[in-house]
Amino acid sequence: MSKTQTNSKLEFLEDPAALAGSLGKAELFFEKNQKLVLGLLGGIVLIVAGFIGYRYWIDSQDQEAQTAMFPSVYEWEADSLKKALNGNGANEGLLTIADENSATPAGNISNFRSGFALLKLGKYDDAIDRLKKFSSSDLLVQARAYALIGDAYMEKKSYSDAIDYYKKAADYKPNAQFTPGYLMKLAVAYEQSKQNQEAIDTYGSIIDKYPTSSEAANAKKYKSVLESTVGES
Repeated sequence: MSKTQTNSKLEFLEDPAALAGSLGKAELFFEKNQKLVLGLLGGIVLIVAGFIGYRYWIDSQDQEAQTAMFPSVYEWEADSLKKALNGNGANEGLLTIADENSATPAGNISNFRSGFALLKLGKYDDAIDRLKKFSSSDLLVQARAYALIGDAYMEKKSYSDAIDYYKKAADYKPNAQFTPGYLMKLAVAYEQSKQNQEAIDTYGSIIDKYPTSSEAANAKKYKSVLESTVGES
């Protein structure tokens, strides 16, 4: 900013007549547009108040859902999956908690637990539906949900869909603990889909990127067998 511009602004602020003129223009604008201005301010106040109220409602709903979920989580961890899903008469099951509290963290994790239980019970379409409703920024759980969806599709022999979700699991925040297992599932899905070169490449990724993982030894073995098969064809 030039010295001239700075001086002109200082002169404006120091000039009572100029300042009074600007304030007068502002008052005139307000008088002409009073309803509009007040309406906008009222709208902003309502939006802020609504947001605060919504967050308070969500927090209170989540606390209630967490309390209601505890008995079902106990059943889930004890492998009493039907009771976990549907409740035991005295307590709500995970399915009800998920449906009635869908906007809360408790409802969200209930979808994950429900999907896992439904998968183990062989209800693959229901499991897929529940797991697709779950979302998380967590390092591990979201990738696990993608892999479980892949498992459900594998059981349905929908290998193309399984491949898509195993890819998502492997690509989501890769780490040495779990990614090799997702890549192994992906390679098997490729084999089932008769995409042998893709399977070979995936086994190779495990060997190259995660050489110390427990999956690396099997990846070497399966890759070697598959390469010999491809060579014979």
